[in-house]
Amino acid sequence: MTDQQPAIRTSHLQMQYGATRVLDDVTVTIGRGEVVALLGPNGAGKTTTIEILEGFRVPSAGEVSVLGETPHTAGEHWRARVGVVLQSWRDHGKWRVGEFLDYLGMYYADYATPEVERPWPTTDLIERVGLGGKTLRRLDRLSGGERRRLDVAVGLLGRPEVLFLDEPTAGFDPQARRDFHELVRSLSDLETTILLTTHDLTEAELLASRILVLAGGTIVADGSPDDLRDRMSATASVRFRRDGRLHTESTEDPVAYLRTVLAEPGEIEDLEVRRASLEEAYLTLVHQVETGAETDPARFGILPDGPGPDDEADDSTESPEREGA
Repeated sequence: MTDQQPAIRTSHLQMQYGATRVLDDVTVTIGRGEVVALLGPNGAGKTTTIEILEGFRVPSAGEVSVLGETPHTAGEHWRARVGVVLQSWRDHGKWRVGEFLDYLGMYYADYATPEVERPWPTTDLIERVGLGGKTLRRLDRLSGGERRRLDVAVGLLGRPEVLFLDEPTAGFDPQARRDFHELVRSLSDLETTILLTTHDLTEAELLASRILVLAGGTIVADGSPDDLRDRMSATASVRFRRDGRLHTESTEDPVAYLRTVLAEPGEIEDLEVRRASLEEAYLTLVHQVETGAETDPARFGILPDGPGPDDEADDSTESPEREGA
Protein backbone atom coordinates (compact mmCIF):
# COMPACT_ATOMS: atom_id res chain seq x y z
CA MET A 1 0.00 0.00 0.00
CA THR A 2 1.21 3.50 -0.78
CA ASP A 3 0.47 6.64 1.16
CA GLN A 4 -1.49 7.88 -1.87
CA GLN A 5 -4.03 5.07 -1.56
CA PRO A 6 -7.15 5.98 0.37
CA ALA A 7 -7.59 4.38 3.76
CA ILE A 8 -11.23 3.52 2.99
CA ARG A 9 -13.01 3.27 -0.33
CA THR A 10 -16.45 1.95 -1.24
CA SER A 11 -18.05 1.87 -4.67
CA HIS A 12 -21.77 1.27 -5.26
CA LEU A 13 -22.00 -0.63 -1.96
CA GLN A 14 -25.30 -2.41 -1.34
CA MET A 15 -26.69 -4.45 1.55
CA GLN A 16 -29.97 -6.31 1.55
CA TYR A 17 -31.71 -8.23 4.34
CA GLY A 18 -34.37 -10.37 2.73
CA ALA A 19 -36.54 -8.06 0.65
CA THR A 20 -35.32 -4.93 2.45
CA ARG A 21 -32.42 -3.02 0.94
CA VAL A 22 -30.60 -1.19 3.74
CA LEU A 23 -27.70 0.23 1.71
CA ASP A 24 -28.06 1.32 -1.89
CA ASP A 25 -25.12 2.72 -3.85
CA VAL A 26 -22.90 3.90 -0.98
CA THR A 27 -19.81 5.36 -2.64
CA VAL A 28 -17.23 7.17 -0.54
CA THR A 29 -13.47 7.67 -0.27
CA ILE A 30 -11.66 8.53 2.97
CA GLY A 31 -8.01 9.53 2.90
CA ARG A 32 -5.30 8.61 5.36
CA GLY A 33 -5.34 10.60 8.57
CA GLU A 34 -8.87 11.95 8.12
CA VAL A 35 -11.33 12.07 11.02
CA VAL A 36 -14.82 11.48 9.61
CA ALA A 37 -18.21 11.27 11.32
CA LEU A 38 -20.94 9.09 9.78
CA LEU A 39 -24.37 10.45 10.69
CA GLY A 40 -27.83 9.18 9.91
CA PRO A 41 -31.22 8.41 11.46
CA ASN A 42 -31.92 5.10 13.20
CA GLY A 43 -32.24 2.34 10.64
CA ALA A 44 -30.22 4.22 8.02
CA GLY A 45 -27.55 1.50 7.93
CA LYS A 46 -24.68 3.17 9.82
CA THR A 47 -23.79 0.12 11.89
CA THR A 48 -24.19 -2.13 8.85
CA THR A 49 -21.77 0.09 6.92
CA ILE A 50 -19.23 0.02 9.75
CA GLU A 51 -19.52 -3.77 10.07
CA ILE A 52 -18.84 -4.17 6.34
CA LEU A 53 -15.77 -1.95 6.62
CA GLU A 54 -14.56 -3.92 9.64
CA GLY A 55 -14.99 -7.21 7.77
CA PHE A 56 -17.72 -8.56 10.05
CA ARG A 57 -20.39 -8.48 7.35
CA VAL A 58 -20.33 -9.31 3.62
CA PRO A 59 -22.04 -6.75 1.34
CA SER A 60 -24.72 -7.87 -1.10
CA ALA A 61 -23.08 -5.97 -3.96
CA GLY A 62 -20.49 -3.33 -4.72
CA GLU A 63 -16.84 -2.96 -3.83
CA VAL A 64 -15.17 -2.12 -0.53
CA SER A 65 -11.51 -1.59 0.28
CA VAL A 66 -9.86 -0.77 3.61
CA LEU A 67 -6.09 -0.31 3.58
CA GLY A 68 -6.07 -1.75 0.09
CA GLU A 69 -7.82 -5.04 0.94
CA THR A 70 -11.37 -6.41 0.93
CA PRO A 71 -12.24 -6.57 4.66
CA HIS A 72 -14.29 -9.76 4.78
CA THR A 73 -11.58 -11.76 2.96
CA ALA A 74 -8.53 -10.07 4.47
CA GLY A 75 -6.25 -12.03 6.78
CA GLU A 76 -4.90 -11.47 10.25
CA HIS A 77 -2.08 -9.22 9.06
CA TRP A 78 -4.72 -6.80 7.79
CA ARG A 79 -6.77 -7.08 10.97
CA ALA A 80 -3.74 -6.15 13.06
CA ARG A 81 -3.71 -2.80 11.23
CA VAL A 82 -7.34 -2.03 12.08
CA GLY A 83 -8.70 -0.93 15.47
CA VAL A 84 -12.30 -1.31 16.59
CA VAL A 85 -14.08 0.31 19.55
CA LEU A 86 -17.49 -1.31 19.89
CA GLN A 87 -20.60 0.17 21.49
CA SER A 88 -20.36 -2.47 24.21
CA TRP A 89 -18.72 -5.83 24.79
CA ARG A 90 -18.31 -8.45 27.47
CA ASP A 91 -15.18 -9.19 29.43
CA HIS A 92 -14.17 -10.55 32.84
CA GLY A 93 -14.53 -7.84 35.48
CA LYS A 94 -11.85 -9.40 37.67
CA TRP A 95 -9.14 -8.65 35.11
CA ARG A 96 -6.89 -5.75 36.03
CA VAL A 97 -6.21 -3.02 33.48
CA GLY A 98 -2.54 -3.78 32.92
CA GLU A 99 -2.83 -7.56 32.71
CA PHE A 100 -5.87 -7.27 30.44
CA LEU A 101 -3.96 -5.15 27.93
CA ASP A 102 -0.88 -7.38 28.24
CA TYR A 103 -2.99 -10.43 27.44
CA LEU A 104 -4.71 -8.91 24.39
CA GLY A 105 -1.41 -7.44 23.23
CA MET A 106 0.10 -10.89 22.78
CA TYR A 107 -2.11 -11.40 19.73
CA TYR A 108 -0.37 -8.50 17.95
CA ALA A 109 3.24 -9.53 18.58
CA ASP A 110 3.46 -11.68 15.44
CA TYR A 111 2.40 -8.73 13.27
CA ALA A 112 5.09 -6.26 14.32
CA THR A 113 7.18 -4.81 11.50
CA PRO A 114 10.42 -2.85 11.43
CA GLU A 115 8.31 0.28 10.90
CA VAL A 116 5.50 -0.44 13.38
CA GLU A 117 6.05 -1.82 16.87
CA ARG A 118 3.20 -4.11 17.91
CA PRO A 119 1.70 -4.27 20.42
CA TRP A 120 1.82 -0.78 21.83
CA PRO A 121 3.73 -1.12 25.15
CA THR A 122 1.14 -1.39 27.91
CA THR A 123 2.65 1.22 30.23
CA ASP A 124 2.91 3.80 27.44
CA LEU A 125 -0.60 3.06 26.17
CA ILE A 126 -2.16 3.35 29.62
CA GLU A 127 -0.60 6.79 29.99
CA ARG A 128 -1.65 7.81 26.49
CA VAL A 129 -5.35 7.11 27.11
CA GLY A 130 -5.35 8.83 30.49
CA LEU A 131 -5.45 5.76 32.75
CA GLY A 132 -2.15 6.43 34.49
CA GLY A 133 -2.30 5.08 38.04
CA LYS A 134 -5.06 2.58 37.10
CA THR A 135 -2.80 -0.28 35.96
CA LEU A 136 -3.75 -2.52 38.90
CA ARG A 137 -7.41 -1.52 39.06
CA ARG A 138 -10.00 -4.20 38.30
CA LEU A 139 -12.14 -3.62 35.25
CA ASP A 140 -15.36 -3.76 37.27
CA ARG A 141 -14.04 -0.93 39.48
CA LEU A 142 -13.55 1.51 36.60
CA SER A 143 -15.93 4.43 36.13
CA GLY A 144 -17.87 4.73 32.88
CA GLY A 145 -15.40 7.27 31.48
CA GLU A 146 -12.41 5.18 32.56
CA ARG A 147 -13.97 2.11 31.01
CA ARG A 148 -14.39 3.90 27.71
CA ARG A 149 -10.74 4.97 27.83
CA LEU A 150 -9.84 1.32 28.25
CA ASP A 151 -11.99 0.46 25.24
CA VAL A 152 -9.98 2.96 23.20
CA ALA A 153 -6.75 1.47 24.54
CA VAL A 154 -7.89 -1.94 23.27
CA GLY A 155 -8.62 -0.42 19.88
CA LEU A 156 -5.15 1.17 19.79
CA LEU A 157 -3.16 -1.87 20.95
CA GLY A 158 -2.02 -2.77 17.46
CA ARG A 159 -1.19 0.84 16.50
CA PRO A 160 -3.96 0.79 13.88
CA GLU A 161 -3.88 2.73 10.65
CA VAL A 162 -7.70 2.86 10.72
CA LEU A 163 -9.79 3.16 13.89
CA PHE A 164 -13.56 2.60 13.98
CA LEU A 165 -15.56 4.19 16.83
CA ASP A 166 -19.19 3.08 16.95
CA GLU A 167 -21.34 5.38 19.14
CA PRO A 168 -18.32 6.01 21.36
CA THR A 169 -20.02 8.14 24.04
CA ALA A 170 -23.48 6.59 24.24
CA GLY A 171 -24.67 6.78 27.85
CA PHE A 172 -21.86 9.08 29.00
CA ASP A 173 -22.37 11.89 31.48
CA PRO A 174 -21.16 15.34 30.29
CA GLN A 175 -17.75 15.15 32.02
CA ALA A 176 -17.01 11.65 30.72
CA ARG A 177 -18.03 12.79 27.22
CA ARG A 178 -15.71 15.80 27.40
CA ASP A 179 -12.82 13.65 28.60
CA PHE A 180 -13.38 11.22 25.75
CA HIS A 181 -13.43 14.02 23.18
CA GLU A 182 -10.09 15.28 24.48
CA LEU A 183 -8.68 11.77 24.19
CA VAL A 184 -9.79 11.33 20.57
CA ARG A 185 -8.45 14.76 19.59
CA SER A 186 -5.12 13.82 21.14
CA LEU A 187 -4.80 10.94 18.66
CA SER A 188 -4.43 13.29 15.70
CA ASP A 189 -0.63 13.15 15.86
CA LEU A 190 -0.76 9.39 15.20
CA GLU A 191 -1.99 10.01 11.62
CA THR A 192 -4.67 7.40 12.23
CA THR A 193 -7.77 7.47 10.04
CA ILE A 194 -10.81 7.61 12.33
CA LEU A 195 -14.38 6.85 11.29
CA LEU A 196 -16.97 7.34 14.01
CA THR A 197 -20.73 6.98 14.15
CA THR A 198 -22.71 9.15 16.53
CA HIS A 199 -26.13 10.67 17.15
CA ASP A 200 -24.49 13.59 18.95
CA LEU A 201 -24.15 16.40 16.41
CA THR A 202 -22.02 18.47 18.78
CA GLU A 203 -19.67 15.52 19.12
CA ALA A 204 -19.43 15.15 15.35
CA GLU A 205 -18.57 18.82 14.95
CA LEU A 206 -15.97 18.73 17.72
CA LEU A 207 -14.16 15.62 16.52
CA ALA A 208 -14.57 15.40 12.76
CA SER A 209 -13.34 17.63 9.97
CA ARG A 210 -15.69 15.88 7.57
CA ILE A 211 -19.32 14.77 7.86
CA LEU A 212 -21.02 11.98 5.91
CA VAL A 213 -24.81 11.79 6.12
CA LEU A 214 -26.37 8.41 5.36
CA ALA A 215 -30.11 8.47 4.66
CA GLY A 216 -32.41 6.57 2.35
CA GLY A 217 -29.69 3.94 1.94
CA THR A 218 -27.10 6.24 0.40
CA ILE A 219 -24.71 9.09 1.20
CA VAL A 220 -26.73 12.28 0.77
CA ALA A 221 -24.12 14.76 2.00
CA ASP A 222 -20.35 14.82 2.29
CA GLY A 223 -18.37 17.81 3.49
CA SER A 224 -17.31 19.89 6.47
CA PRO A 225 -19.80 20.95 9.18
CA ASP A 226 -19.75 24.47 7.73
CA ASP A 227 -20.48 23.08 4.26
CA LEU A 228 -23.57 21.32 5.58
CA ARG A 229 -24.85 24.42 7.36
CA ASP A 230 -24.27 26.59 4.31
CA ARG A 231 -25.92 24.08 2.01
CA MET A 232 -29.09 23.82 4.05
CA SER A 233 -29.41 27.44 5.12
CA ALA A 234 -27.95 30.35 3.19
CA THR A 235 -29.60 32.90 5.49
CA ALA A 236 -28.72 34.22 8.92
CA SER A 237 -31.11 35.43 11.59
CA VAL A 238 -30.34 38.88 13.02
CA ARG A 239 -32.01 39.86 16.30
CA PHE A 240 -31.64 43.09 18.23
CA ARG A 241 -33.51 45.57 20.39
CA ARG A 242 -33.80 49.23 19.51
CA ASP A 243 -35.47 51.59 21.91
CA GLY A 244 -37.02 48.64 23.69
CA ARG A 245 -38.52 47.01 20.56
CA LEU A 246 -37.37 43.57 19.40
CA HIS A 247 -36.43 43.28 15.72
CA THR A 248 -35.77 40.02 13.87
CA GLU A 249 -34.62 39.73 10.26
CA SER A 250 -33.54 36.83 8.03
CA THR A 251 -30.91 37.85 5.51
CA GLU A 252 -28.34 36.29 3.20
CA ASP A 253 -25.95 39.18 3.89
CA PRO A 254 -25.98 39.97 7.61
CA VAL A 255 -22.97 42.30 7.34
CA ALA A 256 -24.69 44.58 4.82
CA TYR A 257 -27.93 44.47 6.80
CA LEU A 258 -26.14 45.43 10.03
CA ARG A 259 -24.45 48.35 8.31
CA THR A 260 -27.88 49.70 7.46
CA VAL A 261 -29.21 49.06 10.95
CA LEU A 262 -26.28 50.71 12.70
CA ALA A 263 -26.48 53.76 10.43
CA GLU A 264 -30.00 54.48 11.71
CA PRO A 265 -30.62 56.48 14.90
CA GLY A 266 -31.38 54.72 18.16
CA GLU A 267 -29.51 52.61 20.67
CA ILE A 268 -28.91 48.93 19.76
CA GLU A 269 -29.08 46.30 22.52
CA ASP A 270 -28.94 42.49 22.66
CA LEU A 271 -27.56 42.12 19.14
CA GLU A 272 -27.37 38.52 17.95
CA VAL A 273 -26.44 37.07 14.55
CA ARG A 274 -27.15 33.39 14.22
CA ARG A 275 -26.80 30.86 11.42
CA ALA A 276 -28.34 27.40 11.41
CA SER A 277 -26.69 24.92 13.75
CA LEU A 278 -25.30 21.65 12.44
CA GLU A 279 -28.19 19.85 14.12
CA GLU A 280 -30.77 22.03 12.37
CA ALA A 281 -29.07 21.58 9.01
CA TYR A 282 -28.82 17.81 9.51
CA LEU A 283 -32.48 17.46 10.53
CA THR A 284 -33.58 19.54 7.55
CA LEU A 285 -31.57 17.38 5.16
CA VAL A 286 -32.84 14.10 6.61
CA HIS A 287 -36.42 15.39 6.51
CA GLN A 288 -36.03 16.27 2.83
CA VAL A 289 -34.74 12.80 2.03
CA GLU A 290 -37.39 10.99 4.07
CA THR A 291 -40.27 13.02 2.62
CA GLY A 292 -38.96 12.98 -0.94
CA ALA A 293 -38.62 16.76 -1.01
CA GLU A 294 -36.34 18.25 -3.64
CA THR A 295 -32.71 18.50 -2.56
CA ASP A 296 -29.98 20.18 -4.57
CA PRO A 297 -27.65 17.52 -5.99
CA ALA A 298 -24.19 18.46 -4.89
CA ARG A 299 -21.19 16.95 -3.28
CA PHE A 300 -21.87 19.34 -0.82
CA GLY A 301 -22.18 17.83 -2.60
CA ILE A 302 -23.05 14.76 -4.48
CA LEU A 303 -26.52 13.50 -3.78
CA PRO A 304 -26.55 10.02 -5.40
CA ASP A 305 -29.80 8.70 -6.77
CA GLY A 306 -31.25 6.66 -3.93
CA PRO A 307 -34.50 4.92 -3.06
CA GLY A 308 -37.63 6.92 -2.42
CA PRO A 309 -39.22 7.18 0.99
CA ASP A 310 -41.19 3.99 0.48
CA ASP A 311 -37.94 2.07 0.09
CA GLU A 312 -36.27 3.29 3.27
CA ALA A 313 -35.33 0.84 5.95
CA ASP A 314 -37.00 1.13 9.31
CA ASP A 315 -35.23 0.72 12.62
CA SER A 316 -35.58 -3.06 12.49
CA THR A 317 -33.22 -3.28 9.51
CA GLU A 318 -30.25 -1.82 11.35
CA SER A 319 -27.96 -4.68 12.27
CA PRO A 320 -28.08 -5.62 15.95
CA GLU A 321 -25.69 -4.05 18.42
CA ARG A 322 -22.42 -5.91 18.45
CA GLU A 323 -20.81 -7.24 21.55
CA GLY A 324 -17.29 -8.53 21.68
CA ALA A 325 -16.39 -11.73 23.46
